[in-house]
Amino acid sequence: MSQRHRAPNASSSLHNRASLLGPHEYQTPPSSGRSSPYGGGASGSHAGNPFIQPNGQRFADDLEGQNDEALEGLTAKVKLLKDITIGIGNEVRESTVQLSQMNDAFAETSGILKGTFRRMNNMAARQGCRWLWYIVFLVLVFWFFIVVWWLRR
Repeated sequence: MSQRHRAPNASSSLHNRASLLGPHEYQTPPSSGRSSPYGGGASGSHAGNPFIQPNGQRFADDLEGQNDEALEGLTAKVKLLKDITIGIGNEVRESTVQLSQMNDAFAETSGILKGTFRRMNNMAARQGCRWLWYIVFLVLVFWFFIVVWWLRR
């Protein structure tokens, strides 16, 4: 990280600038200040070309256009990320409401089951152990039917 913030000297900044531009579509401007993405300066064979301006203006405009395109792409990605995070937030809020409702429903069900088990225990205490034999008999019959069904399969 500390290497990124170090002030480069003039000769290394040209090399860094060239590596930052990626593939060598354009050459970095020479030290004279005149540049062209096509190699020559503003004079010479490109002197009559209206798209090439002196003092590297065309090169700067191209870089500015590339920066604008990259900025638009980043803006679209940031907007997409913002939409995704807003969607996640909405989903979390909806899930929280559903969990709260489920918690209330389970608490109500728990109260109902406690009452049912309390009444069943009161009934069992009044009946004695006879109900226990009925349950054992029903479990054995149910088990017998399951075994027979499994073997016939």
